[in-house]
Amino acid sequence: MIQRSMTAEDFSLHRWELPDAGQWAELVRGVPISLQPPDPEHGTIVLNLSKVFSAYVHAEMNGYPCFDLGLHVESAPDTVLHPAVSYFTSGERFSESDKDYTDSVPTLVVELATSNDRRSNINERIALYHRCGVSTVWVVDPDNKTVHILRRAGSGATRLTEFETLHGAPDLKKFQMNVGDLFREPDWA
Repeated sequence: MIQRSMTAEDFSLHRWELPDAGQWAELVRGVPISLQPPDPEHGTIVLNLSKVFSAYVHAEMNGYPCFDLGLHVESAPDTVLHPAVSYFTSGERFSESDKDYTDSVPTLVVELATSNDRRSNINERIALYHRCGVSTVWVVDPDNKTVHILRRAGSGATRLTEFETLHGAPDLKKFQMNVGDLFREPDWA
């Protein structure tokens, strides 16, 4: 395993040397950290989000999502986090899609609290996203079947239950989905 302090660029180049080829790794203040592999519930939520985001993008032509894209949120030492979804509403369309990580700031980040290590530092992650300019963070909690919406503007947090509707405004105008649909198993499962 790599033990020296790394930059975001070093991490991108040498990530494959980490356990599981770095697939579940992040860089925190220059130190590579391996996270627990996601469980099937994590995959179900990502699948459901991808379907709804796809329909939204096609209907509204408002930005685009990237899945598991590294966000360079701190420098010297570097921190690169990999949220489940980063949604961009500015810049050239799909320009971030094929990158390992980016310095561009998404409008929305979606974090999934699907394992202990993803839950344990969620407040720090949210603070890092807001500090680097992300306006809204959604934290999806499958244990409680809720979504927590945290806005940078300091308007507090909103908690939605599985019986409520998640709206994307003001960031993603006209976006909406039932929170319970995030946790629904696909028909073929």
